[in-house]
Amino acid sequence: MTELVPGTWTIDPAHSEVAFTIRHMMSKVRGHFGDVSGTIVTGSADPKDATVEAHVAVASIDTNQAQRDEHIRTAEILGAAEHPTFDFTSTSIVGDGDDYKINGDLTIKGITKPVTFDATFNGAMDPDAFGLFRMGAEGTTVINKKDFGIEFNIPLQGDAVMLGDKVTISVTLEATLNR
Repeated sequence: MTELVPGTWTIDPAHSEVAFTIRHMMSKVRGHFGDVSGTIVTGSADPKDATVEAHVAVASIDTNQAQRDEHIRTAEILGAAEHPTFDFTSTSIVGDGDDYKINGDLTIKGITKPVTFDATFNGAMDPDAFGLFRMGAEGTTVINKKDFGIEFNIPLQGDAVMLGDKVTISVTLEATLNR
């Protein structure tokens, strides 16, 4: 492990993931998006001096059930054709040690809301076998799907509905320093 090197880092999609969990009746549905991109710009060895810009391709959703994935991509839920990406831009990073809060603006379906990720900086490393400097971080936030215009649900017996409103988003990022 080494200090964080100042510069522009590119998110490595092969080693990064954006996953989610939502209540489905009495259990939870989990899924992830396989296409994530973006940059992390570091101003010093201190992670608080960084900015993050990330993009997630909505069409890359995978809940391990193809028919459900196709429905989620429709205008009724995520509207992948009209809004092909989710976008996040950090506004500030606070914290110390390995634990941080990354504040920023999340845009889903064209609606932008402030969110805070509880994040952990996993460190940076000297050049690997391919000569690349790498850094890693993880973060989690909870959003209300209705805040982003996602109203889809199916009524069940009594006052129950099929889906919960809260969605937990978990992000694991690995990035390489641009040289």
